[in-house]
Amino acid sequence: MKKTQRQPNRISWKRLAGTSATLAFAAVMLSAVITTGSAQAQTFNTLYNFSGTDGAAVATAGLIQATDGNLYGATTGGGANSDGTVFKITPTGTLTTLHSFDGTDGASPWGRLVQATNGNFYGTTTGGGATNGYGTVFKITTSGTLTTLHSFDGTDGEAPYAGLVQATNGNFYGTEEDGGANLYGSVFKITGTDTLTTLHSFDSTDGANPQAALVQATDGNFYGTTRFGANSACNGGCGTVFKMTPTGMLTTLHSFDSTDGANPFGGMVQGTDGNLYGTTSAGGSANDGTVFKITLGGTLTTLHSFNVTDGATPYGVLIQATDGNFYGTTKNGGSTSCPGDCGTIFQITPGGALTTLHSFDGTDGEYPFAGLVQDTNGDLYGATGGGGAKNDGTVFSLSVGLSPFAVIRSSSGKEGAKIGILGQSFGSSSVVGFGGVAATTITLTGSTYISATVPAGALTGSVTVTTGATTLTSSQTFKVLPTITSIPASGSVGTPVAITGTGLTQATKVTFGGVKATSFTVNNDTQVTATVPTGAKTGKIAVITKGGSASSKTSFTVD
Repeated sequence: MKKTQRQPNRISWKRLAGTSATLAFAAVMLSAVITTGSAQAQTFNTLYNFSGTDGAAVATAGLIQATDGNLYGATTGGGANSDGTVFKITPTGTLTTLHSFDGTDGASPWGRLVQATNGNFYGTTTGGGATNGYGTVFKITTSGTLTTLHSFDGTDGEAPYAGLVQATNGNFYGTEEDGGANLYGSVFKITGTDTLTTLHSFDSTDGANPQAALVQATDGNFYGTTRFGANSACNGGCGTVFKMTPTGMLTTLHSFDSTDGANPFGGMVQGTDGNLYGTTSAGGSANDGTVFKITLGGTLTTLHSFNVTDGATPYGVLIQATDGNFYGTTKNGGSTSCPGDCGTIFQITPGGALTTLHSFDGTDGEYPFAGLVQDTNGDLYGATGGGGAKNDGTVFSLSVGLSPFAVIRSSSGKEGAKIGILGQSFGSSSVVGFGGVAATTITLTGSTYISATVPAGALTGSVTVTTGATTLTSSQTFKVLPTITSIPASGSVGTPVAITGTGLTQATKVTFGGVKATSFTVNNDTQVTATVPTGAKTGKIAVITKGGSASSKTSFTVD
């Protein structure tokens, strides 16, 4: 039977929007019967206190660091029209309101912004828009010019609480909590020409009501969570983890059963080990939520069950910082000085050892729904849904002793590609290296952003930016993609064949029609010589390197 109304066991989050957002947040949090605990404090600073007119209540949106070095985010309520805002804040705490929503162009943004490759920001609102107030997809420039790209009408989804992700193909992908063909929410794609396509509508057996952003893993597929549906151990279902191809084929990888967690609100992050890490807002041994690890094949391990004293009800997505550990927030639990417990910031190792870094007490913020972001200065930044001087939420920083680093805007590219790099204190004398090979062409934009051309002979590895005596190293590996530009037309078994191209220095394998060559030599970055193996088949020649693989445009005929 088709669902005709929202499930009665969950909160209607739209009620939290508006000038009374903070009071609504408090009412929701205090509805849970929880105890109090203590935590070890770190170097914590409240950078900004919202006052309503400049925004109120940062929900799951959180912050992102943009190419100009500043942080950008959204508030669910407040602003000139009490419908929420988009704002910019410097790492030292100077805030600028870029846009106040007015309902017609959207209302109550919950999802995190994403800065696209074109430099603009893209996001969603859970309400408002041209059709029935079901939410929007929008674009906004760094100066605050907003364009509504799509208004949802229910049939194509409703209430997109999650932010967007820009995929490697340039399109944006997102989720909606409600609406769609079965009224249980959906997954959608929106192109650069603003064309929206519904890729999948949930039906409760495969999940229901996704409220988290997707993540595109290294295998090219998208992974996400639904807050309800599937296993009936919970009222309305305990939620799921799913995989979806770029074309919309969905596979349920795991159904939570409460013992291993329940109702995942936040999304997941792919760790450097290739596994996905996430949280559930409930379930676990104390029913206060969990941290979990899941392989791309669907094997789930519960790493930690919260118990109120060390936090409760984690909602925001985790981040993996440059020390290899994961950092996150819980919207409840922690300090006994805050009624209902105001939430925590925690660190957890990939093996599951958890440390509470900070417990909010209301004066410095409360109910941190959102996850954190690590700035290239090494510090962690986040926001709260309430508390602070005006009780409308805060922006904060937390130093845990991590060093400055660089962030690459693209994780792979061919020789000659321009790659953007975000960091600190760049200058005209800065030298960029790709796996230790210096780039000969760089363009400096301010002191926090450099564009560098991948040089000939570049190696897969870390990207470095050296300015004077200081070297910043990227937290990600940059993969140099190989190319094949020419091959001979034919040859017999045992014949050496010269394959020319680019990025061939780190070649690890050569195949002829899918058959592996038993002998090959890397002559230089632009040529590999391989011997046609026994059993070779007529077809394309492929070269596999540490950075990827390339196939010839034409076929090689085995004589």
